[in-house]
Amino acid sequence: MQNTTIQKEWFSKGEQYAKEINEMVDFGEKNDWENWKGKEPEDTRSHLAETVFNLLKTANQNGDTETFRAEFLPAHTPIIPLMENRSQSIEQLHFISGEKIIFMTGTSYEKRHAYLLDHDQVTKLGDNIQAVGKSKQGNIFAVATDDKISIYKGWGGELINEFRLKQTLESGITELIPFNDGSKIIMVTSFGIYLISTSEEKLIHPLNEDDEEDWTPDIDMENAALSNDNSYIVVGDQSYDHRILDPEGNTVGSVGAQSSYPHFCMFAKDDSQLITNSCHFYNGITIGINADQYIGADIEAYTESDDYTIIDEEMRVYAGTATEDYYILGDAYGYIKSFDKKGNRLWRHFLGSTISGMTLSDDGKTLWVGAHSGILHKLQLDQDRRDTHSIGNANLYEEFRLLIWKEEPQIWKW
Repeated sequence: MQNTTIQKEWFSKGEQYAKEINEMVDFGEKNDWENWKGKEPEDTRSHLAETVFNLLKTANQNGDTETFRAEFLPAHTPIIPLMENRSQSIEQLHFISGEKIIFMTGTSYEKRHAYLLDHDQVTKLGDNIQAVGKSKQGNIFAVATDDKISIYKGWGGELINEFRLKQTLESGITELIPFNDGSKIIMVTSFGIYLISTSEEKLIHPLNEDDEEDWTPDIDMENAALSNDNSYIVVGDQSYDHRILDPEGNTVGSVGAQSSYPHFCMFAKDDSQLITNSCHFYNGITIGINADQYIGADIEAYTESDDYTIIDEEMRVYAGTATEDYYILGDAYGYIKSFDKKGNRLWRHFLGSTISGMTLSDDGKTLWVGAHSGILHKLQLDQDRRDTHSIGNANLYEEFRLLIWKEEPQIWKW
């Protein structure tokens, strides 16, 4: 009887909260936020969180998570108090095949763990894995362990290359991006961005252009992208505008920040457009330039221009992926949003915490999204919403979410 009472309160308050949030956001987007005179909706279910979480654990132990989910629809806001000292970043997500992905927990400056997720089954991999990466094409995987990066054709496939690192592991690896043929790799760290081959470890960002004696390549908000055909590299960080490079690391163009700090970059699926994001606190601006501008690009910072398209003027982007038709970007507020190349927003969906990684299946139908909350979401694109508690206007069906928390002895499926 007690569980029934809790379930009814959880459901009714959750449904009301989602309805009010969606109405407020719809109004703000259509009528400008300064015209919103209503109060901020409030989710008042936090007093139920501990009980619901214990019921969730029991359902996992009994193999009855489907029934539990039907009775207690997932929510983020009420369980925020449970995340204290438990949450962790989920990043470096990479699609393998079928329903299988690999991902890492922890940031570059923390002790990390690598996991395989196959359907809803999670397998922890060896503790020596420090980072994983995947090529844009060719199904090439990179695995960093201690002083080397190993390159494989397919996950668990043939070892085709190996790079012994000499000087670049003074900090953890933010991102690994192998070339499609496995001959080179971009390694992004807070101590510089490197282009690594069998012959050298070349620092490509930042550059000591003034030959300063005490100069170091320390950077923050380090980010990089490799075009799908590997013709172009883009690099940037908090203190330096995005630069477009050729495959050897030579500068061919630059894209100035339209907000305060360069923070993210990505190519369209067909390389026809490059988008760059710059941020200020939790907000930001994303612009796009077309492929015929890459060589010789000279976009001035903080300057309106016909040389770029405004994709979005709100998000501080932390992660993204591209389908054949549009971008999916994840922001600091816990939203994922999609935009086409002209800057039209197609949909938005709220997950709850700063987005830290995402990957898309090869057929473009399944999206996995990781967040700093320590929660990994599996979503089906272009399907009807699963329930009335969804916040957003996207046609997304969440299969499940996994709570991958530090202090828990196991991973909980919701």
